[in-house]
Amino acid sequence: MPPETTDNDGPLSLKGKVRRLPGKPGVYLMKDRLGRILYVGKAKNLKKRVSSYFAPSRAAMITQPKIRALIGLIADFDTIEVKSEPEAILLEGRLIKQWKPKYNTDFVDDKRFLLVRVDPREELPRIRLTRIRKDTVSRYFGPFAHSGPLRKTLAQMRRQFGVLLADSSPQKLTDGRWQLYDDIRQEIYGGHANIVTAAEYRARLDAACAFLEGKSREWLESLKNEMLAAAGKQEFEKAAELRDIVFALEKTLAPARRFEREQDVIHTDADALEALRAALDLPAPPARMECFDISHISGTFVVASCAHFNAGRPDKNNYRRFRIKSFTGNDDFRAMEEVVGRRYGRLHGEERAFPDLVVIDGGRGQIGAALKAFIALGIAPPALIGLAKKHETIIFPDTRPPLNLPLTHPGLQLLQRLRDEAHRFANTYNADLRSKKIRESVLDDFPGMGAVRRAALMAHFGDIDRLRAASVEKIAAVEGFGEKMAAELWAFLHP
Repeated sequence: MPPETTDNDGPLSLKGKVRRLPGKPGVYLMKDRLGRILYVGKAKNLKKRVSSYFAPSRAAMITQPKIRALIGLIADFDTIEVKSEPEAILLEGRLIKQWKPKYNTDFVDDKRFLLVRVDPREELPRIRLTRIRKDTVSRYFGPFAHSGPLRKTLAQMRRQFGVLLADSSPQKLTDGRWQLYDDIRQEIYGGHANIVTAAEYRARLDAACAFLEGKSREWLESLKNEMLAAAGKQEFEKAAELRDIVFALEKTLAPARRFEREQDVIHTDADALEALRAALDLPAPPARMECFDISHISGTFVVASCAHFNAGRPDKNNYRRFRIKSFTGNDDFRAMEEVVGRRYGRLHGEERAFPDLVVIDGGRGQIGAALKAFIALGIAPPALIGLAKKHETIIFPDTRPPLNLPLTHPGLQLLQRLRDEAHRFANTYNADLRSKKIRESVLDDFPGMGAVRRAALMAHFGDIDRLRAASVEKIAAVEGFGEKMAAELWAFLHP
């Protein structure tokens, strides 16, 4: 009997493709004769699900005109195999949003997944849940496929970091500080100071956002150790409570990572580098890449980061971070020009090789600022692109038009991982500086602590933690301090 896939009538050819499908989870894309995507669906078993579209018995039972019309238009299909059904759900949503097929309606309003939203325009930003991206100013985390574990996680984050959720109603006091909760709720959510400045609260929020961006491993390990310790002491009720928190965290965060990294198709690092070379028309795969990002809060604590990838992987020994020195205020373009100039001016002066590709987090303005830095140095830049986050658009510094690669393109996914690392590194540095500033502000309440003495202490000890650990004798050795003031300061720092 001749193979059915050689028949030119269409249905037999499709049946032949169905026979070769795996019985594994995945996503399928139904196409018309012009190759246009009509419908995207998910499947626990690709072979069973796709074959049902071409079974005569099912066709006879269909009464909905829309579905009958869809089946009549199908001329071809593609499939993407994934590891699990939750991954198939996430990928289905992403592809429907990307292609907007005519016969899909489930994902039109983003009703399947929750996003975590933080609006920096609020004086005390709260952590809220939403199903749509309402603006381009707020920070969004997710989406998360499991709402129950996500809500448990946020409740635990309220206690762990001392942040506000959507149901909070903080009160501003006459001295400008904020009371986060009333007396009754403070007993429930205790563990952190209830009266704080806006800056102190934002430091807490930075830590919570860093956790949502993926810095949860340390906390998870701490909770697991605490759970084991409780079990060892036969505190089984406490151990069970900690176990539930651990499980909720792991279940909440795992789909977010899968979604962000788009690992619906597994590519090697070499594949991604070659795909990027072809897409950007580079002479060779960009083995060494660097990405720059600027981070600040309303023009304060302006910092920048440089993430470095080697052979498609993070090379953290070559990460760099910068504090903006040439100006104060909110100007991302000037900040980008400064850090790019400092980075490559130094490499040029040390006669060290430039990376194969430099990526700027931003659009036309940011990449123009980076190019201006190279012009000021009088040196030719390496391959240089911008990555504008709104639509993941690649911007070139020359006359080439902007480039939008498919979201499943391995080269674009590599750029996204590099950009996300630069963003994470910059935000972490910003949060560290702000936390350090808040800790050092305690010195302002010590009588007789002027700017000169404070500067001398920080120059000698480096930070407030080393100062607090110092003896009276070591404090007295700092210029401007005698034995009496040193003893008073030590007592002040150790109430």
